[in-house]
Amino acid sequence: MLEELTIRNFAIIEELTVPFTSGLTVLTGETGAGKSMIIDALGLLAGGRGSADFVRHESKKAEIEGLFTVPDDHLASERMAASGIDGEEEGMIILRREITHKGKSICRINGQLVTLTTLRSIGQTLVDIHGQHEHQELLQMDKHSGMVDTYAASTLFSLKADYEHHFDQYMSIKNELQRLRNSDRENMQRLDLIQYQLGEIENAALHDPNEDRELEQERYKLAHAEKLYELLQYAYTNLYDEGKGLEWLRSSVNHLEDAAIIDPALKNTSEQVASSFYTIEESSYAIREHIDQLDFDSGRLEHVESRLSEIEQLKRKYGSSISEILNFAEDISQEQETLLHRDENIRQYELRLDEMAGHLFKAADTLTAERKKAAEALAIDVEQELADLFMEKTRFSVRFQAHSQGERVIVNDEERTLTREGQERLEFYMSPNMGEPEKALAKIASGGEISRIMLALKRILSNASDRTALIFDEVDTGVSGRVAQAIGEKIFAIAKEAQVLCISHLPQVAALASTHMHIAKHEERERVQTTVTTLQENDRVDELARMLSGAAVTAKTRENARELLEFATVR
Repeated sequence: MLEELTIRNFAIIEELTVPFTSGLTVLTGETGAGKSMIIDALGLLAGGRGSADFVRHESKKAEIEGLFTVPDDHLASERMAASGIDGEEEGMIILRREITHKGKSICRINGQLVTLTTLRSIGQTLVDIHGQHEHQELLQMDKHSGMVDTYAASTLFSLKADYEHHFDQYMSIKNELQRLRNSDRENMQRLDLIQYQLGEIENAALHDPNEDRELEQERYKLAHAEKLYELLQYAYTNLYDEGKGLEWLRSSVNHLEDAAIIDPALKNTSEQVASSFYTIEESSYAIREHIDQLDFDSGRLEHVESRLSEIEQLKRKYGSSISEILNFAEDISQEQETLLHRDENIRQYELRLDEMAGHLFKAADTLTAERKKAAEALAIDVEQELADLFMEKTRFSVRFQAHSQGERVIVNDEERTLTREGQERLEFYMSPNMGEPEKALAKIASGGEISRIMLALKRILSNASDRTALIFDEVDTGVSGRVAQAIGEKIFAIAKEAQVLCISHLPQVAALASTHMHIAKHEERERVQTTVTTLQENDRVDELARMLSGAAVTAKTRENARELLEFATVR
């Protein structure tokens, strides 16, 4: 439920903190006092569109903060977890929205910065605002199927998800098929390019992914061949020529061998020096062999340079390494196979499209059958609710009509027009008077009838809603007398299942409130200030009397107000 709402510098509200309770809370007050501003503030917390016009004159920003408590399994908690937002203890969720005087919007959930999209996703699971604009939605045919689906959520949502899955698959296959059919010239151009690229890579005969690194090493050696020869020749001469290193080392070996005969303790040293001599002698032979194998062929250097240049050109076109070039060649080779077998692929896609169309028809028929069951049950429930609202003669039904626009799908010569919502449009029909034929709701319903039908639907659909707080903004407009009383009782019934906040000008509705708040405005420091007061018994009688009389409060209107409260108390 909504526990507390804080508003600062929002329209005519300078600063306001309002605590809320469970049950039915009714807000009353004179027109222009700021009642709708509170609803607008809640709408912004639910992700509504912000504007710099909301910021109080001469203020830098408007601030709105709402504290909600929800059970652990609430949809808001799931969406917060999915968005990486930490939950508070005891199921508390704090939504905060700031709007600067330049129109910039800053959103936070539990102190964490979030996007407006995230705030809307979570906020709309907490707050459900029903106002005059929803009356207009009731007149929009495209909204009706959603209401039926919500009514039978547990059954229809899974069937609709299955249908949407088949519809998306069908459209994906159809789009790919269309692409194959409509791109002959592009396909031929693409095939020519692929064949050229494959030819260029294949002619290069790339096999070893390390060939370029090995060639670079060889190029370096060939480029410094003369220097290498000089260094090796110098090293060999110093070791092997007469009077050089090996001759002196051999003399040392002989002397140590003789010394070891005299002193056995020198045996290991003698053997180590002898071993080193033979190792160095073998190394000198290896140096000599390497010198003999040195090749100063300038043609080989030119070949290496040419090969490296060829590989570098391929790298610039197809990848930063030989491995990437080979992977690219494999990818375009597969694409070449697809293009070469285009006609066969088109046939395969046509077969798959026919198969998916059959699955789609089956899913659509299943969804339609369950929707019809739900629509019949909804019509019965609506008529029962309307009877409580003094529209007992009204007949209500849901008509199913084929789509005039959408995706044309054919299975075995049967053609249907489908959309992602299903294979039919749903429209509410009614007959408010006995003996009159049913007609489209949008064509015959009056304002008062629309209010009652919407309230009946809200009463029915509230059981399927996971919203924490339901907000009714002047839904009783255009009604009076016993109808007003019936509307109040209907709202009161909804409040038994969920927290309800209601702005009303009807005393019959206000009398049923478990909490009655009065919104007033006054001038202070040459500025308008808005206050919210929770009314106690005597003040509540006075407010109801004012709402009854519309002018001066008299003893008679106070007596009538007390009767309204007493009547409401026994409910």
